Amino acid sequence: MALDHAFFEEMEARIPKGKVRTRFAPSPTGYMHVGNLRTALYTWLIARHAGGTFILRIEDTDQGRLVEGATDVIYRTMRECGLTHDEGPDVGGPVGPYIQSERRDLYGRYAHLLVEKGAAYYCFCEKTEEDAGNFDRADDPCRNLTAEEVRSRLDAGLPYVIRQRIPREGSTTFHDVSFGDITVENGTLDDQVLLKRDGLPTYNFANVVDDHLMGITHVVRGSEYLSSAPKYNLLYEAFGWEIPTYVHCSPVMRDQHNKMSKRHGDPSYEDLIAQGYLTPAVLNYVALLGWAPKGERSEQEIFSLSELVEAFDIAGISKSPAIFDIEKLTYFNATYLRALPPAEFAKLAEPYIRQAVKNPAIDVSAVAALLQARCEKLTDIPEKVDFFDAAPDYGLDFFTNKKSKTNPEVCKEMLQAAVPALEALPEWTQEGIHDCLVALAERLGVKNATLMWPVRIAAAGKLVTPGGAVEICRILGREEALRRLRAGLEKLTA
Repeated sequence: MALDHAFFEEMEARIPKGKVRTRFAPSPTGYMHVGNLRTALYTWLIARHAGGTFILRIEDTDQGRLVEGATDVIYRTMRECGLTHDEGPDVGGPVGPYIQSERRDLYGRYAHLLVEKGAAYYCFCEKTEEDAGNFDRADDPCRNLTAEEVRSRLDAGLPYVIRQRIPREGSTTFHDVSFGDITVENGTLDDQVLLKRDGLPTYNFANVVDDHLMGITHVVRGSEYLSSAPKYNLLYEAFGWEIPTYVHCSPVMRDQHNKMSKRHGDPSYEDLIAQGYLTPAVLNYVALLGWAPKGERSEQEIFSLSELVEAFDIAGISKSPAIFDIEKLTYFNATYLRALPPAEFAKLAEPYIRQAVKNPAIDVSAVAALLQARCEKLTDIPEKVDFFDAAPDYGLDFFTNKKSKTNPEVCKEMLQAAVPALEALPEWTQEGIHDCLVALAERLGVKNATLMWPVRIAAAGKLVTPGGAVEICRILGREEALRRLRAGLEKLTA
């Protein structure tokens, strides 16, 4: 098969040079798991830290695994996370197309170029075309076919795959940022399929071709691809291409023995957002799953995205697996929630408050102000504030509290004094309610807590509430607060 070498020269001339270029290349298979998000984040950070270019490439050559709408999930996740790409299917760029299925004709040309160079061969055997583990190239008659034998089979229209011709002798050494130099005996490597019978490339071949033609300088991927790296090196060498910097990241684990898996119910990025986690908190936590800052930032835990760009160094990536700790993520999330400007927190909290508080008279921003310092996840909110709509049924035992020195008898006395005092208030303000109750406690000769406990229990009907008696009564309003206090007094009197 005669090859147009001018085409290959033109493709080489298109490759941008002189800058760091990284790519995130997900398969559109339905959702963004935590490991995928980490890969996207690290590749973006490497590019941004170096003032380079970040590329989004969609790898859809495995047509059997494609999920409708999955590409939209990728775009939406990247957009929500602020991981903007400089080149990609939607924005274009100098080395497109950026969807593998649209690059189909390229791979065949490069596979045939490898055949011409003697680094690949046509295989007409009736084997599973993806078969790798049990493929014994020493027994494959196709590896040693003469040019005439190959031509006759091609002319006869026999189906074929193109396999990589791995050297039988010697070893291949590759370098990884985290794992260092790794040497593999060539005799342990299989003649992997590069081009399938349908003309589509295998994942391993398409990656090498696309990474080179897109000028990728740093390849970030999971450590499960370490075993394939020697074959990638041999492909680069056969083509005469420069080998990129390899960054293999160890897996994100559920525990010491099991990788995170959607099948086992481990959360995806979308799941975490639905569970009430903030995107910046998720990104911050994911960044530290396998990477640690160095130098003056070595003790820092909380990073904005811009701070991550400044601090990120691939030397800080660990080769040890990282364990995903939902409690640690929750700590990060609580820290982020508490650091938000109050108005921004109120805006985020409003839909969650309104899930439980339907009464339009209740001031959402006032409820949000109670929650901000007491909330770890947005999804915690509805069950914390449902009492504002309707006081739940509660037992007399709620009125007993050793620390506040209360019991039903004491609480009855407190509420008998509190109701008329609050009824007499000229204005229903937080300051007015507070001063009234504090002055009343002093007159009764009790500690503030002894009076506040029954007022809060009667107003909320809950042992644990965001905010105390004063704030809750103010938000409920005069009429509803007094109605609940009288109902509590009736319960104690019955």
